[in-house]
Amino acid sequence: MPVSTNDEEEAGPLDETLEQAASLGDEGRWEEARDLLLEELEEHAEDPALLCLLGIASRELGEDGEAYEFFRRTLAAQPQDAIILATAGNGVAVYDDPDAESALRLAAITAPDVAFVRVSYGAYLAREGLFADAIRELEAARELGGDEPGVRAELAIAYLLAGRTEDGTAELEEALSIDPHDSWLRGIYGMALLEAGKTEEAAEALHDFAEERPEDMEGQLVYALAAAAEGWDDQAWNALARAELSAEEADMALVQEVEERIEAGAEEARAFLHRELAPSVLRERLLQRP
Repeated sequence: MPVSTNDEEEAGPLDETLEQAASLGDEGRWEEARDLLLEELEEHAEDPALLCLLGIASRELGEDGEAYEFFRRTLAAQPQDAIILATAGNGVAVYDDPDAESALRLAAITAPDVAFVRVSYGAYLAREGLFADAIRELEAARELGGDEPGVRAELAIAYLLAGRTEDGTAELEEALSIDPHDSWLRGIYGMALLEAGKTEEAAEALHDFAEERPEDMEGQLVYALAAAAEGWDDQAWNALARAELSAEEADMALVQEVEERIEAGAEEARAFLHRELAPSVLRERLLQRP
């Protein structure tokens, strides 16, 4: 993100601090970055670039409440930079803040030729159920930044939420061809293939996903049923065992039901997978804010 300030007289020293903090963040040293930024906060309490970068640092450190407050303060400072607007808009959208929409819309109007801005607004619209507008924004973002896996992924999510399963799976394939190591996205891809009725292909995609994310309880259950539906009994039971290890007490009823379906045979596993579990898990993940 840009590291500009609103105060031209003091821009030099503050810009240097922002650039240094951004560089530390690129190296994953977010705690050092936040400490450096906090030293500037008293003197530059209304600088939107500083506040926004503090929001990013806090979010990366798992301080979600603090991140939200910094993003709120960023918007209150009325930033002119479209990327700062979009970043802060994304930050408050996670909390269903009504100010997110106006910030993201203004960013898209201000910088229609910036892929990050268009994809941020489009992703927000998709999760609000405004699919036609969302797809228009995201297809424009694809034209601007089609080599970015995040752009293709968000367009895929919008297509899937709109019921365009074939288009969604095609975009997911493109995203994964650019970034084949994104295991979360591979899980979405596998579940989208289930939505399309392609259980064998889905099971193959979900196998890699399940191996890489053993702590994902619901994902393990989806894979266990897909494996059972294809007659991969050992893989199904192994995935179920991983799910049990990650399950909390409230999850055990679902784990037990999946176990019973696997024991009942491939057709029972397939029916429960397609009618019950996979659609609900997929929709929940599609609606998660980026």
